[in-house]
Amino acid sequence: MSRPRTAGVAPTAWAALAGNPARFLLSSWPFRAWAYLAGASVIGLVTFVGFFTLVVIGIVTSLVVVGLFLLASIPVLFVALGALERRRLAVMTPGQPSLRSPHPATTEPGWRSWFRQRRAEPLPRRELGYGVLLATLLWWIDLVVAFNAVLFLALMALAPLIAHYDEFVVLGWAADSPLEALPIGLVGLVVSYVFFAYVATALAAAQVALARILLGADQEQLEQRITELRRSRLDLVDAFETERKRIERHLHDGVQQRLVALTMTLGRAELDVPEGAGLDLVRQAHGEAEAALADLREAVRGIHPRVLVDHGIEAAVREVADRMPIPVAVDITLPERLPAPVEAAAYFVASETVTNVARHAGATTCRITGWVEEDDLVLTVIDNGIGGARVGAGTGLAGLVTRLDALGGRLQVDSPAGGPTRIRMECPCRIDP
Repeated sequence: MSRPRTAGVAPTAWAALAGNPARFLLSSWPFRAWAYLAGASVIGLVTFVGFFTLVVIGIVTSLVVVGLFLLASIPVLFVALGALERRRLAVMTPGQPSLRSPHPATTEPGWRSWFRQRRAEPLPRRELGYGVLLATLLWWIDLVVAFNAVLFLALMALAPLIAHYDEFVVLGWAADSPLEALPIGLVGLVVSYVFFAYVATALAAAQVALARILLGADQEQLEQRITELRRSRLDLVDAFETERKRIERHLHDGVQQRLVALTMTLGRAELDVPEGAGLDLVRQAHGEAEAALADLREAVRGIHPRVLVDHGIEAAVREVADRMPIPVAVDITLPERLPAPVEAAAYFVASETVTNVARHAGATTCRITGWVEEDDLVLTVIDNGIGGARVGAGTGLAGLVTRLDALGGRLQVDSPAGGPTRIRMECPCRIDP
Protein backbone atom coordinates (compact mmCIF):
# COMPACT_ATOMS: atom_id res chain seq x y z
CA MET A 1 0.00 0.00 0.00
CA SER A 2 1.53 3.28 -1.07
CA ARG A 3 1.94 6.20 1.25
CA PRO A 4 -0.04 9.38 0.65
CA ARG A 5 1.70 11.84 -1.62
CA THR A 6 3.31 14.75 0.18
CA ALA A 7 1.42 17.96 -0.52
CA GLY A 8 3.17 20.34 -2.94
CA VAL A 9 5.92 17.85 -3.84
CA ALA A 10 6.45 16.49 -7.37
CA PRO A 11 6.03 12.70 -7.60
CA THR A 12 9.73 12.11 -8.46
CA ALA A 13 12.97 14.06 -8.46
CA TRP A 14 13.25 13.68 -12.23
CA ALA A 15 9.79 15.14 -12.67
CA ALA A 16 10.74 18.07 -10.44
CA LEU A 17 13.92 18.70 -12.45
CA ALA A 18 12.00 18.66 -15.73
CA GLY A 19 9.18 20.81 -14.42
CA ASN A 20 8.79 24.52 -13.76
CA PRO A 21 12.21 25.91 -12.62
CA ALA A 22 10.72 28.40 -10.17
CA ARG A 23 8.50 25.74 -8.62
CA PHE A 24 11.47 23.38 -8.35
CA LEU A 25 13.77 25.95 -6.76
CA LEU A 26 11.12 26.91 -4.20
CA SER A 27 10.26 23.27 -3.40
CA SER A 28 11.83 20.94 -0.89
CA TRP A 29 13.66 18.89 -3.52
CA PRO A 30 17.03 20.72 -3.31
CA PHE A 31 17.08 20.35 0.46
CA ARG A 32 16.02 16.69 0.21
CA ALA A 33 18.88 16.11 -2.23
CA TRP A 34 21.45 17.82 0.01
CA ALA A 35 20.25 15.85 3.03
CA TYR A 36 20.40 12.59 1.05
CA LEU A 37 23.91 13.28 -0.27
CA ALA A 38 25.17 14.37 3.15
CA GLY A 39 23.81 11.18 4.69
CA ALA A 40 25.36 9.09 1.91
CA SER A 41 28.72 10.74 2.57
CA VAL A 42 28.66 9.82 6.25
CA ILE A 43 27.32 6.31 5.67
CA GLY A 44 29.82 5.64 2.88
CA LEU A 45 32.72 6.78 5.04
CA VAL A 46 31.55 4.63 7.96
CA THR A 47 31.15 1.65 5.63
CA PHE A 48 34.63 2.20 4.20
CA VAL A 49 36.19 2.38 7.66
CA GLY A 50 34.13 -0.52 8.99
CA PHE A 51 34.96 -2.75 6.02
CA PHE A 52 38.71 -2.26 6.22
CA THR A 53 38.65 -2.51 10.00
CA LEU A 54 36.91 -5.88 9.82
CA VAL A 55 39.30 -7.07 7.10
CA VAL A 56 42.43 -6.00 8.97
CA ILE A 57 41.30 -7.33 12.34
CA GLY A 58 40.03 -10.51 10.71
CA ILE A 59 43.33 -11.17 8.96
CA VAL A 60 45.37 -10.39 12.05
CA THR A 61 43.25 -12.68 14.22
CA SER A 62 42.65 -15.32 11.54
CA LEU A 63 44.65 -17.86 13.52
CA VAL A 64 41.89 -17.90 16.10
CA VAL A 65 38.16 -18.38 15.74
CA VAL A 66 37.41 -14.69 16.24
CA GLY A 67 39.18 -13.68 13.03
CA LEU A 68 37.32 -16.20 10.92
CA PHE A 69 34.06 -15.09 12.47
CA LEU A 70 34.79 -11.45 11.61
CA LEU A 71 35.72 -12.25 8.03
CA ALA A 72 32.58 -14.35 7.61
CA SER A 73 30.50 -11.49 8.98
CA ILE A 74 31.62 -8.95 6.36
CA PRO A 75 28.67 -9.67 4.00
CA VAL A 76 26.28 -8.90 6.86
CA LEU A 77 27.77 -5.39 6.97
CA PHE A 78 26.55 -4.80 3.42
CA VAL A 79 23.16 -6.37 4.21
CA ALA A 80 22.78 -3.89 7.07
CA LEU A 81 23.90 -1.10 4.72
CA GLY A 82 21.26 -2.19 2.20
CA ALA A 83 18.55 -2.14 4.86
CA LEU A 84 19.59 1.37 5.93
CA GLU A 85 19.71 2.63 2.34
CA ARG A 86 16.23 1.27 1.61
CA ARG A 87 14.94 3.30 4.53
CA ARG A 88 16.82 6.42 3.41
CA LEU A 89 15.21 6.25 -0.02
CA ALA A 90 12.08 7.72 1.56
CA VAL A 91 13.87 11.10 1.62
CA MET A 92 13.96 11.17 -2.19
CA THR A 93 10.76 9.20 -2.91
CA PRO A 94 7.94 10.96 -1.03
CA GLY A 95 4.57 9.35 -1.60
CA GLN A 96 6.03 6.33 -3.42
CA PRO A 97 5.89 2.71 -2.21
CA SER A 98 8.88 1.71 -0.12
CA LEU A 99 11.46 -0.57 -1.72
CA ARG A 100 10.89 -4.21 -0.78
CA SER A 101 13.79 -6.08 0.73
CA PRO A 102 15.12 -9.08 -1.22
CA HIS A 103 15.61 -10.93 2.06
CA PRO A 104 12.92 -13.01 3.78
CA ALA A 105 11.51 -11.70 7.04
CA THR A 106 13.24 -12.81 10.21
CA THR A 107 11.60 -15.63 12.11
CA GLU A 108 12.32 -14.17 15.55
CA PRO A 109 12.58 -10.62 16.90
CA GLY A 110 15.87 -9.07 17.95
CA TRP A 111 19.14 -8.18 16.27
CA ARG A 112 20.78 -11.48 17.19
CA SER A 113 18.15 -13.46 15.32
CA TRP A 114 18.49 -11.07 12.38
CA PHE A 115 22.27 -11.47 12.39
CA ARG A 116 22.16 -15.28 12.51
CA GLN A 117 19.60 -15.50 9.72
CA ARG A 118 21.43 -13.07 7.44
CA ARG A 119 24.73 -14.90 7.95
CA ALA A 120 23.10 -18.16 6.87
CA GLU A 121 21.74 -16.64 3.63
CA PRO A 122 23.60 -16.71 0.28
CA LEU A 123 26.10 -13.96 -0.45
CA PRO A 124 24.13 -10.76 -1.26
CA ARG A 125 25.97 -9.94 -4.50
CA ARG A 126 23.80 -6.97 -5.50
CA GLU A 127 23.93 -5.38 -2.05
CA LEU A 128 27.64 -6.10 -1.95
CA GLY A 129 28.11 -4.32 -5.26
CA TYR A 130 26.14 -1.28 -4.08
CA GLY A 131 28.09 -1.18 -0.82
CA VAL A 132 31.42 -1.27 -2.65
CA LEU A 133 30.32 1.54 -4.96
CA LEU A 134 29.12 3.67 -2.06
CA ALA A 135 32.20 3.04 0.09
CA THR A 136 34.80 3.58 -2.65
CA LEU A 137 33.34 6.10 -5.11
CA LEU A 138 29.90 7.52 -4.43
CA TRP A 139 30.56 8.95 -0.98
CA TRP A 140 33.46 11.03 -2.30
CA ILE A 141 31.31 12.55 -5.03
CA ASP A 142 28.42 13.13 -2.62
CA LEU A 143 30.76 14.77 -0.11
CA VAL A 144 32.27 17.11 -2.69
CA VAL A 145 28.89 18.25 -3.97
CA ALA A 146 27.23 18.61 -0.55
CA PHE A 147 30.25 20.32 1.05
CA ASN A 148 30.78 22.78 -1.80
CA ALA A 149 27.10 23.63 -1.88
CA VAL A 150 27.14 24.54 1.79
CA LEU A 151 30.51 26.30 1.47
CA PHE A 152 29.56 28.51 -1.49
CA LEU A 153 26.16 29.40 -0.07
CA ALA A 154 27.74 30.28 3.29
CA LEU A 155 30.44 32.43 1.66
CA MET A 156 27.91 34.35 -0.41
CA ALA A 157 25.61 34.87 2.54
CA LEU A 158 28.54 36.13 4.68
CA ALA A 159 30.09 38.27 1.91
CA PRO A 160 29.40 41.64 3.65
CA LEU A 161 30.89 40.35 6.90
CA ILE A 162 33.98 38.98 5.17
CA ALA A 163 34.48 42.27 3.27
CA HIS A 164 34.39 44.13 6.58
CA TYR A 165 37.64 42.42 7.64
CA ASP A 166 39.33 41.60 4.34
CA GLU A 167 38.93 41.95 0.60
CA PHE A 168 36.21 39.74 -0.83
CA VAL A 169 36.96 38.45 -4.34
CA VAL A 170 34.70 36.24 -6.49
CA LEU A 171 35.52 35.49 -10.17
CA GLY A 172 37.42 38.79 -10.56
CA TRP A 173 34.90 40.86 -8.64
CA ALA A 174 36.48 42.50 -5.62
CA ALA A 175 34.86 44.30 -2.73
CA ASP A 176 36.60 46.19 0.08
CA SER A 177 33.51 47.16 2.07
CA PRO A 178 30.29 45.48 3.16
CA LEU A 179 28.26 47.80 0.90
CA GLU A 180 30.25 46.79 -2.18
CA ALA A 181 30.11 43.10 -1.21
CA LEU A 182 26.34 43.08 -0.68
CA PRO A 183 25.28 42.92 -4.38
CA ILE A 184 28.06 40.44 -5.15
CA GLY A 185 26.89 38.25 -2.29
CA LEU A 186 23.22 38.44 -3.33
CA VAL A 187 23.93 37.57 -6.97
CA GLY A 188 26.37 34.87 -5.97
CA LEU A 189 23.91 33.42 -3.47
CA VAL A 190 21.18 33.09 -6.11
CA VAL A 191 23.52 31.66 -8.75
CA SER A 192 25.09 29.20 -6.31
CA TYR A 193 21.72 28.05 -5.04
CA VAL A 194 20.39 27.46 -8.56
CA PHE A 195 23.53 25.64 -9.71
CA PHE A 196 23.89 23.35 -6.72
CA ALA A 197 20.14 22.75 -6.48
CA TYR A 198 20.11 21.20 -9.93
CA VAL A 199 23.45 19.41 -9.58
CA ALA A 200 22.64 17.93 -6.16
CA THR A 201 19.11 16.87 -7.11
CA ALA A 202 20.27 15.24 -10.36
CA LEU A 203 23.05 13.39 -8.54
CA ALA A 204 20.73 12.25 -5.75
CA ALA A 205 18.07 11.12 -8.23
CA ALA A 206 20.64 9.09 -10.19
CA GLN A 207 21.94 7.50 -6.99
CA VAL A 208 18.40 6.65 -5.88
CA ALA A 209 17.72 4.98 -9.25
CA LEU A 210 20.90 2.92 -8.84
CA ALA A 211 19.91 1.96 -5.29
CA ARG A 212 16.45 0.84 -6.38
CA ILE A 213 18.02 -1.39 -9.04
CA LEU A 214 20.62 -3.01 -6.78
CA LEU A 215 18.84 -3.07 -3.42
CA GLY A 216 15.37 -4.25 -4.44
CA ALA A 217 14.17 -7.76 -5.03
CA ASP A 218 15.09 -9.18 -8.46
CA GLN A 219 12.62 -10.77 -10.87
CA GLU A 220 13.21 -14.29 -9.59
CA GLN A 221 12.64 -13.24 -5.98
CA LEU A 222 9.48 -11.34 -6.92
CA GLU A 223 8.13 -14.37 -8.79
CA GLN A 224 8.93 -16.57 -5.80
CA ARG A 225 7.06 -14.23 -3.47
CA ILE A 226 4.09 -14.14 -5.82
CA THR A 227 4.08 -17.94 -5.86
CA GLU A 228 4.22 -18.07 -2.07
CA LEU A 229 1.41 -15.53 -1.81
CA ARG A 230 -0.70 -17.49 -4.28
CA ARG A 231 -0.05 -20.72 -2.37
CA SER A 232 -1.04 -19.10 0.93
CA ARG A 233 -4.27 -17.78 -0.60
CA LEU A 234 -5.08 -21.21 -1.97
CA ASP A 235 -4.44 -22.66 1.48
CA LEU A 236 -6.91 -20.14 2.90
CA VAL A 237 -9.51 -21.17 0.32
CA ASP A 238 -8.96 -24.85 1.17
CA ALA A 239 -9.21 -24.12 4.89
CA PHE A 240 -12.40 -22.15 4.30
CA GLU A 241 -13.92 -25.00 2.29
CA THR A 242 -12.91 -27.51 4.99
CA GLU A 243 -14.60 -25.38 7.63
CA ARG A 244 -17.74 -25.10 5.49
CA LYS A 245 -17.89 -28.89 5.17
CA ARG A 246 -17.44 -29.29 8.92
CA ILE A 247 -20.30 -26.88 9.62
CA GLU A 248 -22.47 -28.68 7.06
CA ARG A 249 -21.83 -32.05 8.71
CA HIS A 250 -22.56 -30.61 12.13
CA LEU A 251 -25.84 -29.08 10.99
CA HIS A 252 -26.87 -32.13 8.96
CA ASP A 253 -25.97 -34.80 11.50
CA GLY A 254 -26.73 -32.84 14.66
CA VAL A 255 -29.13 -29.92 14.50
CA GLN A 256 -31.16 -31.22 11.56
CA GLN A 257 -31.68 -34.64 13.20
CA ARG A 258 -32.86 -32.98 16.39
CA LEU A 259 -35.36 -30.87 14.46
CA VAL A 260 -36.63 -33.99 12.64
CA ALA A 261 -37.11 -35.71 15.99
CA LEU A 262 -38.89 -32.61 17.33
CA THR A 263 -41.33 -32.51 14.40
CA MET A 264 -42.06 -36.24 14.81
CA THR A 265 -42.69 -35.75 18.54
CA LEU A 266 -45.01 -32.83 17.88
CA GLY A 267 -46.81 -34.89 15.22
CA ARG A 268 -47.46 -37.69 17.72
CA ALA A 269 -48.58 -35.10 20.25
CA GLU A 270 -51.24 -33.87 17.83
CA LEU A 271 -52.77 -37.36 17.91
CA ASP A 272 -52.83 -37.54 21.70
CA VAL A 273 -53.85 -34.01 22.68
CA PRO A 274 -57.65 -33.45 22.75
CA GLU A 275 -59.31 -30.72 20.76
CA GLY A 276 -58.92 -27.29 22.27
CA ALA A 277 -56.40 -24.50 22.85
CA GLY A 278 -53.68 -26.98 23.72
CA LEU A 279 -54.00 -28.80 20.40
CA ASP A 280 -53.90 -25.49 18.53
CA LEU A 281 -50.62 -24.61 20.24
CA VAL A 282 -49.15 -28.04 19.42
CA ARG A 283 -50.17 -27.66 15.78
CA GLN A 284 -48.63 -24.18 15.69
CA ALA A 285 -45.41 -25.51 17.23
CA HIS A 286 -45.40 -28.35 14.72
CA GLY A 287 -45.71 -25.92 11.84
CA GLU A 288 -42.94 -23.70 13.19
CA ALA A 289 -40.65 -26.71 13.64
CA GLU A 290 -41.27 -27.84 10.06
CA ALA A 291 -40.57 -24.32 8.78
CA ALA A 292 -37.35 -24.18 10.80
CA LEU A 293 -36.34 -27.58 9.39
CA ALA A 294 -37.00 -26.36 5.85
CA ASP A 295 -34.92 -23.22 6.48
CA LEU A 296 -32.10 -25.30 7.93
CA ARG A 297 -32.11 -27.65 4.94
CA GLU A 298 -31.94 -24.64 2.64
CA ALA A 299 -29.03 -23.23 4.62
CA VAL A 300 -27.21 -26.58 4.59
CA ARG A 301 -27.74 -26.86 0.87
CA GLY A 302 -26.20 -23.42 0.40
CA ILE A 303 -23.26 -24.05 2.73
CA HIS A 304 -22.00 -27.14 0.95
CA PRO A 305 -24.36 -28.67 -1.62
CA ARG A 306 -24.09 -32.43 -1.68
CA VAL A 307 -25.08 -32.58 -5.32
CA LEU A 308 -22.00 -30.52 -6.20
CA VAL A 309 -19.70 -33.11 -4.62
CA ASP A 310 -21.52 -36.11 -6.08
CA HIS A 311 -22.51 -34.94 -9.57
CA GLY A 312 -20.55 -31.79 -10.40
CA ILE A 313 -21.20 -28.19 -11.25
CA GLU A 314 -23.87 -28.73 -13.92
CA ALA A 315 -26.21 -30.73 -11.69
CA ALA A 316 -25.66 -28.32 -8.77
CA VAL A 317 -26.47 -25.26 -10.88
CA ARG A 318 -29.59 -26.94 -12.30
CA GLU A 319 -30.76 -27.61 -8.74
CA VAL A 320 -30.30 -23.91 -7.93
CA ALA A 321 -32.20 -22.96 -11.09
CA ASP A 322 -35.11 -25.23 -10.21
CA ARG A 323 -35.59 -23.43 -6.89
CA MET A 324 -35.82 -19.97 -8.46
CA PRO A 325 -39.22 -18.26 -8.87
CA ILE A 326 -38.33 -17.22 -12.46
CA PRO A 327 -37.40 -19.42 -15.44
CA VAL A 328 -33.65 -20.06 -15.47
CA ALA A 329 -32.15 -21.83 -18.49
CA VAL A 330 -28.94 -23.77 -17.84
CA ASP A 331 -26.49 -24.72 -20.59
CA ILE A 332 -23.20 -25.96 -19.11
CA THR A 333 -20.96 -28.16 -21.24
CA LEU A 334 -17.75 -29.43 -19.66
CA PRO A 335 -15.42 -32.15 -20.93
CA GLU A 336 -14.75 -33.52 -17.44
CA ARG A 337 -15.00 -32.79 -13.72
CA LEU A 338 -12.98 -29.79 -12.61
CA PRO A 339 -10.96 -29.34 -9.40
CA ALA A 340 -13.14 -28.93 -6.34
CA PRO A 341 -12.15 -25.29 -5.63
CA VAL A 342 -13.02 -24.31 -9.22
CA GLU A 343 -16.37 -26.09 -9.09
CA ALA A 344 -17.16 -24.50 -5.72
CA ALA A 345 -16.29 -21.04 -7.04
CA ALA A 346 -18.46 -21.52 -10.13
CA TYR A 347 -21.34 -22.83 -8.04
CA PHE A 348 -21.33 -19.88 -5.68
CA VAL A 349 -21.04 -17.42 -8.57
CA ALA A 350 -24.10 -18.98 -10.20
CA SER A 351 -26.02 -19.30 -6.92
CA GLU A 352 -25.30 -15.78 -5.67
CA THR A 353 -25.94 -14.19 -9.05
CA VAL A 354 -29.22 -15.99 -9.72
CA THR A 355 -30.43 -15.24 -6.19
CA ASN A 356 -29.71 -11.54 -6.77
CA VAL A 357 -31.59 -11.70 -10.08
CA ALA A 358 -34.64 -13.22 -8.41
CA ARG A 359 -34.61 -10.75 -5.50
CA HIS A 360 -33.51 -7.44 -6.97
CA ALA A 361 -33.36 -7.40 -10.77
CA GLY A 362 -37.06 -7.59 -11.60
CA ALA A 363 -36.19 -10.00 -14.42
CA THR A 364 -38.51 -12.46 -16.12
CA THR A 365 -35.85 -14.69 -17.66
CA CYS A 366 -32.30 -15.69 -16.85
CA ARG A 367 -29.75 -17.88 -18.60
CA ILE A 368 -26.62 -19.57 -17.23
CA THR A 369 -24.01 -20.76 -19.71
CA GLY A 370 -20.74 -22.51 -18.97
CA TRP A 371 -17.89 -23.90 -21.08
CA VAL A 372 -14.12 -24.37 -21.13
CA GLU A 373 -12.13 -21.94 -23.24
CA GLU A 374 -8.33 -22.22 -23.48
CA ASP A 375 -7.97 -24.04 -20.14
CA ASP A 376 -10.28 -21.52 -18.44
CA LEU A 377 -13.75 -22.19 -17.11
CA VAL A 378 -16.10 -19.49 -18.39
CA LEU A 379 -19.50 -19.05 -16.74
CA THR A 380 -21.95 -16.34 -17.77
CA VAL A 381 -25.24 -15.30 -16.19
CA ILE A 382 -27.49 -13.05 -18.28
CA ASP A 383 -30.88 -11.65 -17.24
CA ASN A 384 -33.34 -9.14 -18.69
CA GLY A 385 -33.77 -7.18 -15.45
CA ILE A 386 -33.43 -3.50 -14.63
CA GLY A 387 -29.61 -3.56 -14.39
CA GLY A 388 -27.56 -1.45 -12.03
CA ALA A 389 -25.63 -4.34 -10.45
CA ARG A 390 -22.04 -3.61 -9.49
CA VAL A 391 -19.33 -5.00 -7.28
CA GLY A 392 -19.47 -3.63 -3.75
CA ALA A 393 -23.10 -2.56 -3.94
CA GLY A 394 -24.17 -4.99 -1.23
CA THR A 395 -25.06 -7.81 -3.66
CA GLY A 396 -22.42 -10.25 -2.49
CA LEU A 397 -20.38 -9.86 -5.66
CA ALA A 398 -17.37 -8.53 -3.72
CA GLY A 399 -16.99 -11.87 -1.94
CA LEU A 400 -17.12 -13.68 -5.28
CA VAL A 401 -14.36 -11.43 -6.63
CA THR A 402 -12.17 -12.27 -3.63
CA ARG A 403 -12.78 -16.00 -4.03
CA LEU A 404 -11.97 -15.94 -7.75
CA ASP A 405 -8.93 -13.75 -7.24
CA ALA A 406 -7.44 -16.36 -4.91
CA LEU A 407 -7.80 -18.93 -7.72
CA GLY A 408 -6.35 -16.64 -10.38
CA GLY A 409 -9.76 -15.88 -11.88
CA ARG A 410 -11.81 -12.75 -12.37
CA LEU A 411 -15.40 -11.55 -12.43
CA GLN A 412 -16.72 -9.08 -14.99
CA VAL A 413 -20.00 -7.24 -14.38
CA ASP A 414 -21.76 -5.45 -17.25
CA SER A 415 -25.02 -4.05 -15.93
CA PRO A 416 -26.11 -0.71 -17.44
CA ALA A 417 -29.17 1.04 -16.07
CA GLY A 418 -32.24 -0.48 -17.66
CA GLY A 419 -30.47 -3.79 -18.28
CA PRO A 420 -29.70 -6.33 -19.37
CA THR A 421 -27.15 -7.58 -16.86
CA ARG A 422 -24.30 -9.82 -17.97
CA ILE A 423 -21.94 -11.35 -15.40
CA ARG A 424 -18.97 -13.33 -16.70
CA MET A 425 -16.68 -15.50 -14.59
CA GLU A 426 -13.30 -16.73 -15.83
CA CYS A 427 -11.21 -19.13 -13.76
CA PRO A 428 -8.26 -21.40 -14.62
CA CYS A 429 -9.25 -25.06 -14.74
CA ARG A 430 -5.90 -26.02 -13.22
CA ILE A 431 -4.96 -24.89 -9.74
CA ASP A 432 -1.17 -24.82 -9.49
CA PRO A 433 0.04 -24.16 -5.94
